[in-house]
Amino acid sequence: MSNPRKKAMNPDAVAVPLKPYYSNCVRSEAGPLLWISGQVALDRDGKLVGKGDLRAQAVQVLENIKGILADSNATMDDIVKVTVYVTDIRAFNDIADIREKYFPEDGPSSVICEVSALAWPEFMIEIEAVAVVP
Repeated sequence: MSNPRKKAMNPDAVAVPLKPYYSNCVRSEAGPLLWISGQVALDRDGKLVGKGDLRAQAVQVLENIKGILADSNATMDDIVKVTVYVTDIRAFNDIADIREKYFPEDGPSSVICEVSALAWPEFMIEIEAVAVVP
């Protein structure tokens, strides 16, 4: 499924991505961009989802992003960049399969980094994103 608003690329000048859900770079045409603030594992009522469960939190975070995108008539395929903050870098491998479900091909450029804390002590993951929108 190709997105005309973005082109995921993996130039030969660098190693292939470590995981299949992201690309080394993404090119997009100038146009409307949606900058999504860091999303955490809160449901629409502001209740924590997945206390102590990184995988449940990751799904909630990605579903929040998906919902924000839908409000702008966009999808996960429109995301060109994500920054993933985790309180334990083991998440790089522990949620790889979840991220692959949300970004099955032509994934966004991506950064993942371990931080000492997030806004609430219960949060284990936060993701911010940039998307090209219609």
